[in-house]
Amino acid sequence: MIVVAMTSNPTQTPYSFTLSNKDLAEGHLNRPGTVRVDKLYTLSQSLALRTFGIVKRITVKRIRTLLNTVTKA
Repeated sequence: MIVVAMTSNPTQTPYSFTLSNKDLAEGHLNRPGTVRVDKLYTLSQSLALRTFGIVKRITVKRIRTLLNTVTKA
């Protein structure tokens, strides 16, 4: 699977945004985090042990929009 980085570091970059509980369709975050669309990783599905939440469709759209910006830069 392809994943984007998420960190508790609040430093914003042109390709990041803050993710909070209001951005989740399911689950709960202990605190808001920063999604870094400019940091993509491939991860074997066998390494994903649990799901902590599911983001809303509008959040996925925001990630895709920023990802398109990164690839055009």
